[in-house]
Amino acid sequence: MLTRATLDRVVAAALEEDAPWGDLTSESLIPSDAVASAELVARESGVFSGGEVFAAAFRLTDPAIHVELRIDDGNPFPAGAVLASVRGPARPVLTAERVGLNFVQRMSGIATLTAAYVAEVAHTGARIADTRKTTPGLRAFERHAVVSGGGHNHRYSLSDAVMAKDNHLAVLTASGISVTQALEAAIARLPHTTHVEVEVDRLDQIEAVLAAGIGTIMLDNFSLADLRRGVEQVAGRATIDASGGVTLETVRAIAETGVDVISVGALTHAARGLDLGLDIRVERPAAR
Repeated sequence: MLTRATLDRVVAAALEEDAPWGDLTSESLIPSDAVASAELVARESGVFSGGEVFAAAFRLTDPAIHVELRIDDGNPFPAGAVLASVRGPARPVLTAERVGLNFVQRMSGIATLTAAYVAEVAHTGARIADTRKTTPGLRAFERHAVVSGGGHNHRYSLSDAVMAKDNHLAVLTASGISVTQALEAAIARLPHTTHVEVEVDRLDQIEAVLAAGIGTIMLDNFSLADLRRGVEQVAGRATIDASGGVTLETVRAIAETGVDVISVGALTHAARGLDLGLDIRVERPAAR
């Protein structure tokens, strides 16, 4: 969840990174009493995300800057649309411009890509979910963008749920403990509210995992034929999460096998920034 505290902390750090000792160019070239107005314009169509983040870049630079958002996160827009307007002292407007654009371009790109995946599976019961393949430090921003695009969030961090992957299972089996017994013992130690998901990469692993009473089973890098067999084998005893190499070209067929969730790392690690521009006009100070 993108909270105000997280938003301000990350945006403030980005502003400090970009202008650690001030904006030398604006301070040396732009009159201190000049006023700027600007419009955030879409150079291409997409789905919007990051409006409050964009506004925060200006607000944290100078509270005198006013930002009006013309569109809500999650809404589609055509090329040429004006997405926000900005007005305030010219120097801080120019200082905040790049940081604000970087965030809103990145987040809108993720939202737009997510929306494309969601559209591909809209005729099925599958939901599109993100993964932990996010930019370090920007997970809350990127996952907010996934939701803006109609997707869903997987576990937020390693602290939120148990998710036993192939490496975890390999350690268990090497120690001589059966997978079922190890999972049952872990579940017994956990709070009753903790969700448990287990990844398998072969059909013959499914029964041992289901026998422990887990909530979600991830079928990782399964062929379409094996996904269909896995859905039949699980038969509603757990939520089925399909993962591994999912693309826009393959996601429809994966959804049509009957899985419940499709985890797509590409939503965050492969999205390109959307082409948005900030057209700025600086008004000359009144003559004295």
